[in-house]
Amino acid sequence: MSALFLGNHPAIDFLNTAYAPDGQVTETIGDGTAFMDWMIGAGLLQESMATTLRRKFGRGTLDAVASEARRMREWAREWLSRWRAEPHANYRKEIEILNEILARIAMYPKVTQTREGLRIVDQDRLESVNTLLALIARAVATLVSEEQPSLVKSCAGASCTLWFLDRTKGHRRIFCSATGCGNRAKVAAFRERQRT
Repeated sequence: MSALFLGNHPAIDFLNTAYAPDGQVTETIGDGTAFMDWMIGAGLLQESMATTLRRKFGRGTLDAVASEARRMREWAREWLSRWRAEPHANYRKEIEILNEILARIAMYPKVTQTREGLRIVDQDRLESVNTLLALIARAVATLVSEEQPSLVKSCAGASCTLWFLDRTKGHRRIFCSATGCGNRAKVAAFRERQRT
């Protein structure tokens, strides 16, 4: 099954790489190939770099990093669940772990030309396959440092386990997708009204 990108944030989309519609767990990063495809889809990795990494590290190494990513996902899910409930609690241990993973990122300055002129930007140096996990850790770090915990929500759909960042103006979004869970809820409500 393909990955879902409904979370409005790469860190949330990472949590949504395992979901359980109707209680049946769906794993979307089961191997290294699926993990690299997810990284590209999430905008964390360019296709050209993914091709280079696939050639450089091979399937076995990428499968191993996908396994580590699944463990990291469950750690992040548990932490972010607590962070949503208790935003001002002490998360020293979690921050320490996150910073250890972030330390894997090496960057170098790169000059690029845009419509506005020349700019210098930081370019990630992906020398190790473990750097992929650091790119995800950066997304998690961005989420906890720049977003409000109250806007990270779980879908209100029956049996839906997906999360999303509510970026709507009134912050009243309750479903992961208006066309999916939102539509199913409307149909169920209509049927209930018809019965009564």
